[in-house]
Amino acid sequence: MIKSFLTENISIFYTTITLLLFSSCNSIERDCYKFRSGKFLTQTEINDTIYRSIFTRNDKIQVERFNNIIDSSMCRWINNCELVLRTLNPKSKSELKNIHIKILTTTDSSYTYEYSFVGENRKEIGLAIKIGD
Repeated sequence: MIKSFLTENISIFYTTITLLLFSSCNSIERDCYKFRSGKFLTQTEINDTIYRSIFTRNDKIQVERFNNIIDSSMCRWINNCELVLRTLNPKSKSELKNIHIKILTTTDSSYTYEYSFVGENRKEIGLAIKIGD
């Protein structure tokens, strides 16, 4: 009886260790903290059209240049990998909507993110490349 108990527990132990080893090998890198500030080139594709812009962000403000228009937003970080942008000087009703950004994966110099208007289910995917501090 004791031998059976030990055999079952050892089997459970080895199974648990094996699962832990395999799950850690497949983990996605997300070192989001290094992307809280800097200068970035971003690219996203919507309906077969690629949009690019450049933005500079510190912990609280993001200034973006898109089609020669400069726009500033307040950054509110939810956690290290998620933030909400609120346009500082909205010029239209659509600019009143806050944008939720979630960093999905990171590399040494870039991150992939999803974004959507707060409260909306439709999400788009983008890539941001850090081009300066």
